[in-house]
Amino acid sequence: MDATPPRSVPTEATSPLVRVRDLVLTLPSASGPVNILRGVDLDIGRGEAVGLVGPSGSGKTSLLMLLAGLEQATGGSIALDGLTVTGLDEDSLARMRRTRIGIVFQAFHLIPTMTALENVAIPLELAGRRDAMARAAEALAAVGLSHRLTHLPSRLSGGEQQRVAIARAFAPEPALLLADEPTGNLDAKTGEAVMELLFALRARLGTTLLLITHDPALAARCDRQVHLADGKVV
Repeated sequence: MDATPPRSVPTEATSPLVRVRDLVLTLPSASGPVNILRGVDLDIGRGEAVGLVGPSGSGKTSLLMLLAGLEQATGGSIALDGLTVTGLDEDSLARMRRTRIGIVFQAFHLIPTMTALENVAIPLELAGRRDAMARAAEALAAVGLSHRLTHLPSRLSGGEQQRVAIARAFAPEPALLLADEPTGNLDAKTGEAVMELLFALRARLGTTLLLITHDPALAARCDRQVHLADGKVV
């Protein structure tokens, strides 16, 4: 009788949400090709918070942009929730971002001619949600901005603008939240309040988080830290 145990097959519950294999990004320059990422392998579990750390120029933001489908890899593969991201066309990538990925940048990237409510509702409307405005109002209430729904970004403080950006990222309830130095444009006190909010929302919704930060205290709040140097995980 064969005593070899059956090989376990990963299920949706146990397989990583993000799987990166041998990811390469090479960009042209006047002096020749520049190797930004040099064969990155990375798994991120469902519901996990990962701090991505490393020196400036190590490839952290490039990796985030590839995960978001905002840049195309030169080689290797990215899978998100079982969907192979590398090789998708622009329309498919846009649909994936609208439904599966939230992004918070250091710059707030709010549309200046639209109110806080409209800024949050836009991705929901593009995704075809009929409850876009109601959901946007709920998301803004969750970040403490129910009293700012009709305000334009120019009438909001930096901290309030980043809260709007966080509400916009969380409103579709994405599986993955990508955050690139989200407190970089804020003073220390406001930045701390914004991060408390981000981690609280992430915990409540069970969202997987990849956070780029130079702040050791912020990185330490994550479940795990991944160190990037010279385009490689070290």
